Amino acid sequence: MRNPRSALLSTDWNQEWKALQADRRSADDPSFWDKRAKHFKPRETHPYARDFLKLADIHHGESVLDMGCGGGSLAIPLARQGCSVLACDFSKPMLDVVREGAQHFQVDQLVDTKLLAWDEDWDEAGMRPKSVDVALASRSIATADLESSLVKLDSTARRRCCITLVANASPRYDEHVMNAIGASVTRSHDFVYAFNILIGMGRLPEVSYIHSPRRDTFDSLDEGVADFARMLEGGNEDKLDELRSYIAAHMIENPQAGQPGSKGKPQGRYTLDHVRMVHWAFISWNPSEPAHQD
Repeated sequence: MRNPRSALLSTDWNQEWKALQADRRSADDPSFWDKRAKHFKPRETHPYARDFLKLADIHHGESVLDMGCGGGSLAIPLARQGCSVLACDFSKPMLDVVREGAQHFQVDQLVDTKLLAWDEDWDEAGMRPKSVDVALASRSIATADLESSLVKLDSTARRRCCITLVANASPRYDEHVMNAIGASVTRSHDFVYAFNILIGMGRLPEVSYIHSPRRDTFDSLDEGVADFARMLEGGNEDKLDELRSYIAAHMIENPQAGQPGSKGKPQGRYTLDHVRMVHWAFISWNPSEPAHQD
């Protein structure tokens, strides 16, 4: 009988991750996020960001790398609590939004921005080893080489690293709806790969969970069906009629129509009569100690 412990230790989790990515959609492209940046505007801290920052336990006055910062949902609150933040992203328009938010909240002296991608050479980009107290990557590690990304965070931070990855199915799915119409959903558990890679790196990762509510909104039945149809995996195409019937039976007026949604985009006229929950694994660890100089 095969020893489960031996199988775990012999698995190349980064190669498994690469194989998983090869079967998924194409890698994130800056142009996709460039177009979405206009919907990200300065606003109050989102519940997900509050939960992340509570778990991150960042001290007043610490220096923080926020990698894949998006519109600054973490960078701005951190600066407002007195941290100096290096906000990095591969989308220039997103960095423009971060700077706008920093100016709006009058913390621009505490927020620096840098155009940077995961797959770049961070040394050549000027990212010095152990240059920040804490390194963060919130829902932003969409890379082919997960181990390389984790090593870069680990090398840059002195005290603590914190990331979030999917804990169940992709946030693109509404499992409640898919289960109701009998459609299959692939549960990828992305965080398991990062956890085991970190174990292989000699770290002692800790895992908590963030349960983030999300409301999907739309302006008509046809728009809602088109939106949710993107959640149907291959082999579930015959579920389209059931999907339409379900949405028609469960769509309700959205009392917050026209207001900014979770990504800043105006909400639609209708929503469904349930709140879907997206589950994120929050992984934190203490990075490697810097090498001693003789």
